[in-house]
Amino acid sequence: MENFSIGVDLGGTNLRIAAIDQQGQLLEKVTLGTQVSLGPDFVIGEMCTAIQHLSAKYRGSAHLQGIGIGVPGIIDMKTGEVRESPNLAGWANYPVHSKIEQRLGTRVFLENDANSAALGEKWLGAARELNDMAMLTLGTGVGGGLVLGGRIWHGMTGMAGEFGHITIEPNGALCGCGNYGCLEQYASATAVVRMAKESIASGKASGLSTAASSDSEFSAKVVYNLAIQGDEEARKIFAQVGRALGIALSDLVNALNLPMYVIGGGVSSAWDAFSPFIFDELRQRSMVYAATAPPSSVAGSRGASANVEPGGSTKTLVTRALLGSDAGLYGAARVAQVLAA
Repeated sequence: MENFSIGVDLGGTNLRIAAIDQQGQLLEKVTLGTQVSLGPDFVIGEMCTAIQHLSAKYRGSAHLQGIGIGVPGIIDMKTGEVRESPNLAGWANYPVHSKIEQRLGTRVFLENDANSAALGEKWLGAARELNDMAMLTLGTGVGGGLVLGGRIWHGMTGMAGEFGHITIEPNGALCGCGNYGCLEQYASATAVVRMAKESIASGKASGLSTAASSDSEFSAKVVYNLAIQGDEEARKIFAQVGRALGIALSDLVNALNLPMYVIGGGVSSAWDAFSPFIFDELRQRSMVYAATAPPSSVAGSRGASANVEPGGSTKTLVTRALLGSDAGLYGAARVAQVLAA
């Protein structure tokens, strides 16, 4: 067996840990519930126990290169502290890196979860033939990651890639960051539910109202199911998601001129409902996209092909992620491989 690394995707709901070899082969994956209410020390303890069990299982026949951990929120890359994480209550200024290294007694590499997902898609997913790409992750919030020259671009303090807080509507909905009209307020799962509830309150969304009253866990997936069944108000919500993403991507395309922009996260499963509106906005708002857009047969409602010719491309490709919810796991494992080399 080849060398392997451990990748960890620490989410607000689930804690997932995987052993992955140098070629990207998944050896084994473990999923646990993230019991955030019990505090960071408890969660770290559960994580470390699972890591130790998994690494011991494969260490007999291969060398453990390192452990990479994707964490949601803003990470101070110098100190290894989580500065702020909306999905991990009570973790602000918590020394995640040192706590884990103390428990495991080995090198640990901490990374933002969206950055990990971007690196995963660059390594094995949609952008595997490219060295430069950007990714937006649509989940409870909206995250983002940049890969330049094959490596994650952290910026000055490790906070680069906060695409979820690009302003889409200057006088729009209040965001948890304190700004108004952030992309996160229009393209996340939370945003889809908020817009659905606003539509219900207007009295014009009988389908959404019926679904909400009969489902105690009214979610973005429920809204999507109504949209693909033809419910007009649900379709309007995903049109808004697509337009918001198109506006943000237009800014990114104009500013960065990268060959590929990947859309991932749970909400990306509604790609067919919102992606046509992304491309409408891109064609209208980005002069760079207008000059570099793939043929309409490639960049239609299904998005650009993830297949890139050897030597790169001079077309701007916008496409759905290929690795699904495992992108962050693969990326975290790859972080350990790259930094431990």
